[in-house]
This record gives sequence, C-alpha cells and structure tokens, in this order.
Amino acid sequence: MTGVSLGVRTGSYGSLQNGNVSVAALVRRPSKTLLYNPREKERGFFFICRRLGRVRVAMLFLFALGLCVFLFGCFTVYRGGSITSEIEDTRSYAVTRYGILRPRGAVEDKSQDSNSSRLFSSTSRYRSTSRPPSAPASLSLSKSKGKRAKFPTWRQRCDHFAFPPPPPVDRRRPGPRPCPVCYIPVKQAIASMPSSPSKSPILRSLTYVHDENLINSDRLGGSDFGGYPSLEERNAAFDIKETMTVHCGFVKGSRPGRGTGFDFDEADLLELDKYHDVIVASAIFGNYDVIQQPRNISSEAKRDIPFYMFIDEETEMYMKNASILSSSRRVGLWRIIVVHNIPYADSRRNGKVPKLLLHRIFPNIRYSIWIDGKLELVVDPYQVIERFLWRPNATFAISRHYRRFDVFVEAEANKAAGKYKNASIDNQIRFYKLYDGLTHYSRDKLPITSDVPEGCVIIREHIPITNLFTCLWFNEVDRFTSRDQLSFSTVRDKIMAKTGWRINMFMDCERRNFVIQTYHRDVLEHMPPPAVVIRRPTPAAYYNKFQMRNHPRRWRGERRSGPKHHHRVFGNVLNHFLV
Repeated sequence: MTGVSLGVRTGSYGSLQNGNVSVAALVRRPSKTLLYNPREKERGFFFICRRLGRVRVAMLFLFALGLCVFLFGCFTVYRGGSITSEIEDTRSYAVTRYGILRPRGAVEDKSQDSNSSRLFSSTSRYRSTSRPPSAPASLSLSKSKGKRAKFPTWRQRCDHFAFPPPPPVDRRRPGPRPCPVCYIPVKQAIASMPSSPSKSPILRSLTYVHDENLINSDRLGGSDFGGYPSLEERNAAFDIKETMTVHCGFVKGSRPGRGTGFDFDEADLLELDKYHDVIVASAIFGNYDVIQQPRNISSEAKRDIPFYMFIDEETEMYMKNASILSSSRRVGLWRIIVVHNIPYADSRRNGKVPKLLLHRIFPNIRYSIWIDGKLELVVDPYQVIERFLWRPNATFAISRHYRRFDVFVEAEANKAAGKYKNASIDNQIRFYKLYDGLTHYSRDKLPITSDVPEGCVIIREHIPITNLFTCLWFNEVDRFTSRDQLSFSTVRDKIMAKTGWRINMFMDCERRNFVIQTYHRDVLEHMPPPAVVIRRPTPAAYYNKFQMRNHPRRWRGERRSGPKHHHRVFGNVLNHFLV
C-alpha cells in the first residue's frame, strides 16, 4: 500500500482517475455566476457595518422590523370576513361595572362629518383602540357574497363603540375627566327622532293643583309657590294611577308665569307657548354665574332649536350695565327670559323652578335639555338627545355622580362642604329613613348603579310619567333643602316600584364630553389675578447694550475715528455692576 497514490475522486459514481494528474489542476473554483455565496455575504455585511457604524445598523434593523410589523398588522386587520364575525361575537361582551358594551367594533370616521363625533375632548387624554371603518356611512350592509366584510351603519358602529380604559393618574389633573362618546351625524340624529311620543306607563293624564287659599297644616316646610302639600297628599302622589292631580308649583295665578310668583312678561309668555320639538334651557339667578355660549352647534339646530336663558332682575341689571344685554333680549344663541317676583330668597332654590318644571313653563314641547348656568354646551343638541334618549330608548337621562353613589355619603359631603345648614340636611335624611325606608346603596339595587346624580344636566322627554317625576322631585326640594341630589333616589325608587319606569343614569365622564364646567362668578371674582411676568435684562444683555464696536486695525499715522469719549463706556458699565 506504500507509494500508491489513490488519486482524486471525481464523477458521479466516485471513480478514480490516473495518479499522474495534478491535484491543483483539478481543484474546483467557485463560479462567478452563483447567486449566493456565504463568505461574500459575510464580507459584505461587515463592510456595511464598518461603513455605517453600529448605531446606524441598529436603527436600520429597527426600521425593517417596524415595517414588517406594520405590514403584518395591515393584513390582519383587512383579512376579509373575520371582521364580521368579530362584530357579531362582541354583542355578548358586556362590562357589569358600567353596564355598557365593550366590543371591538369600529368607530365612526370623523372625516365624514365635522360634528359627527367628538371622540376626544380638548382636555381628554384618552385614546381609542377601535379600528376605523373602511366603508362610507351611506352603506348599511353589503349583500355581496364571499370574503368581503359587511359594513355597519352609523348606529351600529356606535352600538359597538369600544369604551377605553380610564386614563393614567395625573398629578396636574387629579379630578374627573371626560371620556369618548360616539355620536352619529346631525342629519342622521334628526332622522332618528321618534315620530310619536313614548308610551307613559300607567299614567295617562296629569293635571296640577290650583289653590288661591293656602294653609300650611303640617308645618314641615314648603312655600306659597309650592302650595304646602300635606303628608297625606305627598303619599297619595306616589300611588300611580291612570289619572292624577298633584302639586307642581305655580299653585296661584291664572296660568304659570302670570300671577304665580315666577312671572314673565306678556311677550315672553307668547314665546313660551310656541311648539318646539327640542329646546335647550338654562338659568342664572342672583348674578351667580357667567353666561356661556354654546359651541359646535349645527345650522339645523340653530334654525330649529331655541336656547332659553332665565335670569332675575338682579342679573338683568348687571348684564345691562356691562353692555351684555340689549333691547333685542339676545346674547349670542340665548334668548333671555327675565323672571319677575321670584318666589324664594335663595337663588339656588329659584333655579330649581325652571330646572324641574320646564313642562309647566313650556307646555308645547317634546324634548328638552337642561344645563346649569355654569356649563358650556359643546356638542349639538340633536346628537346629545339621540345618544342618551333615542338610542337607549329612554325618556329621562341624567348622569350619576363621578365619586359618590350613596345618599348618606352625599349628605355628609354636603355638610362638610357647607352647601347647606347641617341641621336641615340631618332632618331631611332622618325623615327619609323614618317615612320612606331610605337605606344605603348596595348591590341589591342593581341594575340601578347609583343613588346620587350629578344634576347639572337633565335630558328628558315630556310625557306624563316624566312630568310626574319632576313634579314630585320639586316638591321634595320645596319642602326640604335645595340639594336635589338628596331627594332624587327617594322619588325615583317610589315611582319605579309602582310602574317599572327606568331612568338612564349615564356616566359622569360622558356628561363631561358634551358640557364644559366653569367656575361660579363669586369664585372667579375672588381668584387672584394671574402673576405678571417681569423680564429683567441679564447682566450679559445689559453689557452687550453698551459694548464697544470693534474698530478696524489702524496703521501708523492714521487718525482714530469716532467720538473721543467712546473708550469710557466700558468703564461705566463695570462701575454700574460693581455698585
């Protein structure tokens, strides 16, 4: 075996060639036409790394990774019929804490209507995670077969609106904040208005007590304006029947607003008798607030919805002296209604008359939105009513308190804040516990989510059952304290027990989406003025002001230009700072 060459194995069958063939001549060289060469790729990669540097290469890889994730997400979102199945599956997904649906549906496209959706407030930091729809609003459901998804309507999109999680804690804004609300476009909201009034459970006809000879028999509070209803009459008013007559303010006089103690001018009475589908009302008594102008109001609402602002003579005098109110009795969108012979010395109690008794002041309207004088409406009224009345098929809507849901806790908070006399609040709560069986709020009251409303906004349809509710609610305010949050749940629960009528108590963050709350006038007047920023010149800036200019180089024999005392400026500046 020694001295024998085995040769080089070639060929497909491994045959041996002659031993005299040079090995170097048979070494196979890499072809230049190969598309892939690992060594060349490694050399090119390291060449790029040396040229660009490690940081740039890392950024390049991150960009490529982000592009891949983006493309993969696009294919995932628009993958055909799976969108429809997701929308259908989310109908059963509900959050028991808020009582609303939280599916992964699509949110309306704001580019199709400027007023169609105020999803993000100017002060809100929420971000919606819902995917925007790819179909126009005019398409309802596609009838095409295959993998193409069905496009929901505006109403269906809002039904599947995903409610975002609460915002992170912010030290600068620790209080409650607005949250996104899905509104449909104004024209579609108008088209969704019911053609006939809602059915009133049990109660069909409601009339009101008129009595010129008033006697306060029980001596449990009340007023001439409210008529001093006795305890027997109070209990009878909660026994719901088909035809009822109850106390509801305006007891004296020929009609509400004429000789009743809450009187209007004759020209205003004619205005209040007009028919309207929707009105917006507010009030300022005792010059307590600064009038706020509504914003983002559509042309249809400006044409068809009147905005009424009730003021007393004190507020009228202030507005005239400040050149806010002219003979036209209009301030922006607000039609000013001056109230004479106000029935109460407390301006807060006077404000409860138009707030709770709008159906008596406006006998020929269908829907109303009440906002307190300190609020600024920033969403179209048609969209607000559609969202909180027509869409949930409700006749009365009010927001619940953002923090408190128990009447007893609310009473203690009112006493701590000095909202009313502590003895009066204690007497009211004691009366409700003894006569009406008031208890603390618990889970046994579900689906009722709160006993304490945030009563600065009331959205309602004017039908007999809602009129009865606000009448009895006003009687409690007239008899006890003016803090209507304390009496709300007692009246609501008594009527619900007899009729099964329900109130839409939506979240306070939703209310803050369509109204912006400002301070009362007294708070604004006692606020310190903003600090005046005084910018003093820095020593460097003061020095540059007097700094000498640079002179060109002078040759021998040339005369110096400029004033003779120019060289003393630098010394004066130093003396100024040294002193």
